[in-house]
Amino acid sequence: MAEYGGTKLLVGGNASQRALTGDEKAAALMLALGPDYGKPIFDELDELEIKQLSRAMARLGPITQEMLDDLMVDFVTTISSNGSLAGNTDSTERLLLSFLPQEKVDSIMEEIRGPAGRNMWEKLSNVQADVLAAYLKNEYPQTIAVVLSKIATDHASQVLAVLPEELAMDVVQRMLGLDQVQKEILEKIESTLRTEFMSTLNHSKRRDSHEQMAEIFNSFDRQTEARFITTLEEHSREDAERIKSLMFTFEDLAKLEPSSIQTLLTRMDKKELALALKGANDGVKETFFGNMSSRSAKLMRDDMEAMGPVRLKDVDEAQGRMVSTAKDLAAKGDIIIVKSKSDDQMVA
Repeated sequence: MAEYGGTKLLVGGNASQRALTGDEKAAALMLALGPDYGKPIFDELDELEIKQLSRAMARLGPITQEMLDDLMVDFVTTISSNGSLAGNTDSTERLLLSFLPQEKVDSIMEEIRGPAGRNMWEKLSNVQADVLAAYLKNEYPQTIAVVLSKIATDHASQVLAVLPEELAMDVVQRMLGLDQVQKEILEKIESTLRTEFMSTLNHSKRRDSHEQMAEIFNSFDRQTEARFITTLEEHSREDAERIKSLMFTFEDLAKLEPSSIQTLLTRMDKKELALALKGANDGVKETFFGNMSSRSAKLMRDDMEAMGPVRLKDVDEAQGRMVSTAKDLAAKGDIIIVKSKSDDQMVA
């Protein structure tokens, strides 16, 4: 017997050299680390993961010193092959797959990539209503009734509103007569939603490089954005034009439907709104004033005038926060953002 990391591992005897599975690799590493170094890792695992790892450790059998050395070399080589670490969803998924089964990794990555929420029903409550409705309309009305009875009521109402009318009324009737759903049925519905809907949703949400860059450019202040766009145009006008078509800017807020603008106005701090509008062009200002009551518009104009000169940097930051608020509202389904790539206009 030899001691390694505070835990004894069999390194001689009849142990044979064999390839370790993903679970066995994780188990061997944890045994080698021992209680002192392994505890911080265990603290990050949930109960199911601890049970799974413990079972692998109990079934592991003898591990030779050569097997352990190979495992350590493989582990260190993997994380240092590029001389640095890059923490992202893809690298995380690859690492998890090295010691966990595909089904478990899919579940973990769903938690990372999927909409916010502690459980399936909270996650569904954060999926846009039209997206969820498009999926549910192909399910049995009874299944839809169960799903809508479990998610947030305000979100359920939005989903019902975009379902085909006949189907929606059938679902309403079934929700009214819905009894306590058996645990087994509920678990089956959750499993189906997780594997068929959420996984597809997560893959569809992956954006190409131009979409990601448009998000980055959206976060720039005006001067930085203009500088990068100008430089990019010199190198590749096509890329620059595509990024600009994908960007959602403060000026695009004025193109929202009146109901969406009014919802956005109710969520904005009045001082922040005044600062954002202070640097807006006259067209944008009038659009927002037109969606306020006469009294509110007058008070807003008075507040803006009373501010006097303001720093452009402060205006840019306020406008950026206003755009972020609009995007958050759109993600929750409270408003609809439709950005036309060509900004087509109809003329007589």
